[in-house]
Amino acid sequence: MEDASDSGFEVVTSEGSGAEQAPAFSQGKAPVSTSPEITSPATNENYCTLSEIRNSEREEQTSQNSVLTENTANGTETASMTEDNETLRKTDETVQSENLERFSGEVIQQDYHMPDVITVRVQTDSDSFQEVVVKIERRTYNKPFLGGFRNMSTGVEFHNAGSQTKPKRRPDKGIQLFCKETQTVVEKNKQQQTRNTTSTQMTKIGLYVSNMTDKLITPGKYFTAEEYHKRRLEAVIVLQKYFRRWHAINLAQNLMEQKRLRLAREAQEELQKKREKEEKLRREYEKKLNPKTKEDFELLYHDLELWMQEETARINRTLSGAERKAALCVLLEEETELIACIGMHRLNANVENQQKAILQLLGKCAQPRRWKAFDGKITEMDTQNTLRGKELLEIYRSISTKDIPKDERTSVLLTLKCTVKEHECKLTQEIVSLIDREIDLMSREVKECNLEGLRKRICTLFLQYIKIPEFNPEVAGFLKVPQDPLKLYKNVYFCHSCENYLPSTEFPIPANSHTIGRCRSCYQLDNEARKREAYFKYRLILENLRKSEVDYQDDTKIVFLVQLPDMQYLIENIWNSQSALSACSDLYELVMIRWDKQHEWSPWNTILLTKEEADAHLKLCNLQKAYEAPFIYKIKQKHIWAQNYFAQFPAMSSFLHRSNNQANANSCKKHNSSKLKK
Repeated sequence: MEDASDSGFEVVTSEGSGAEQAPAFSQGKAPVSTSPEITSPATNENYCTLSEIRNSEREEQTSQNSVLTENTANGTETASMTEDNETLRKTDETVQSENLERFSGEVIQQDYHMPDVITVRVQTDSDSFQEVVVKIERRTYNKPFLGGFRNMSTGVEFHNAGSQTKPKRRPDKGIQLFCKETQTVVEKNKQQQTRNTTSTQMTKIGLYVSNMTDKLITPGKYFTAEEYHKRRLEAVIVLQKYFRRWHAINLAQNLMEQKRLRLAREAQEELQKKREKEEKLRREYEKKLNPKTKEDFELLYHDLELWMQEETARINRTLSGAERKAALCVLLEEETELIACIGMHRLNANVENQQKAILQLLGKCAQPRRWKAFDGKITEMDTQNTLRGKELLEIYRSISTKDIPKDERTSVLLTLKCTVKEHECKLTQEIVSLIDREIDLMSREVKECNLEGLRKRICTLFLQYIKIPEFNPEVAGFLKVPQDPLKLYKNVYFCHSCENYLPSTEFPIPANSHTIGRCRSCYQLDNEARKREAYFKYRLILENLRKSEVDYQDDTKIVFLVQLPDMQYLIENIWNSQSALSACSDLYELVMIRWDKQHEWSPWNTILLTKEEADAHLKLCNLQKAYEAPFIYKIKQKHIWAQNYFAQFPAMSSFLHRSNNQANANSCKKHNSSKLKK
């Protein structure tokens, strides 16, 4: 179908066979005149107008199969020429004879074929006409029959038709509408039996059929249903045999592969443990050779005490009388020399640690403000105070550096002089005078070794300058001594051993303590002089325990009341410094965890295990099924021992009563649930 671009006139003409019906041309169903008697041909030379088509319909009522409708909405005119041979097949011979008598002057042409292109003359105005070339569309499907009616007097049939134009769109009311129409399928069941016609041909009189291609079929051995099923069973058994063999081979290969992987993993873990142990021993040896921290010197004194005990026992066992006394005197002199050597190492370590502590303090003052945004990114911001801290840090590093040229040293001193001159006070005046003195001495070619005392004094005074919040505002939050004198009266206690007033953080308070005792320094000095015990391993166990308890997030409190002496008593006296399962005595490999992970940690709800055993224990859901009764009884006895010991502490008694009440409530619930089940 081609559209007329000038006049908006659309014509659709289709050629149909005797089985086709009239197509639809309008939105609603309108009667269209079709005549089964006469069909006049249309060629490219034929011209028809709208008025001629209307006159031919009104006067002759021929079977032109053309419909011309006016569309008042868009001002377009549509002329359609259709051909319908269905009515020719429906009409009988009587109607054809009457029509021949009525239209004797016209020629009836039933075998008419519509051309591919026709020309239509369309009236656009009252006095103007336009010729439109229309291309005929050959449809490949049957046109729908929409019904109609027939005029009883004339015999003319009128078919209902529908338009090919799109329906007018309804205006949008702003409300979403839903169609509630439904469509059902009408089903009909009908039984039928198809025919299968077969035939055979045999030789007879007058007919010869060749038997060259015939096959001679002889019946085989007949076997019963029992033999058939037996044969099938044997075949199934053979299939199962091969399948099970294949499955067994795969299973064995999988087990071998799992075993290989497990052995490789165990070997890797064993090698990793060996490396970690060697690394741990190497670190311990390095700490003993070059002690730096309090824990390192604690281990040194502990080893010294163990050596003294071994030597004293050897002397007492092998010598007697004057020889024994002389050997003990020599041993005492050796101990004195070792203590002096350890003291020299401590002095050197204190100097290095003091310098590191100063740089760490200045680094905190120069650190920018940091916060985490909503997207996880870290944002940093430098303030005036942090920039001031960075400036003072760089100056302090420069004046603390040794073995630098005189020109650089002079430049650093002048920079320091300009920095401290910003604030006039007695301290800054003294720093300026010392700077002038050093510059004067360097100009006189004084040796570097003679200037060390002066330079240390400048560094010390500048450090005092940095620690004043008026000159370095950022340092106010990192000073141990508060600037407000009134705050010194709060949380300050007196140590009766060293007779110093110290903050509460300097006093270790055990769980069984009723009063404030000695400070940490006095405890450490007493330990080095008498017991020489090493709390480093117990400190590691306690730190790991506190970290694991924080991860539970159940507001546990007892673990933070336990101190190092309490942990030492719990490990050595109650758990014998070994694992409850494997009896491993290496404290570096042991950890303390909850016995029942549903309740918070306490000395009466704990167990000492290795790291691998602890991981496996925490995965258990039912302890009664996982462990045997004798082992559970042994653990309960240790818990009772811990309860009796820690019940003497005032801080532990309240938690002990609460845990007992909770245990009684749980036992009552279990007893009631067992009764209900019965």
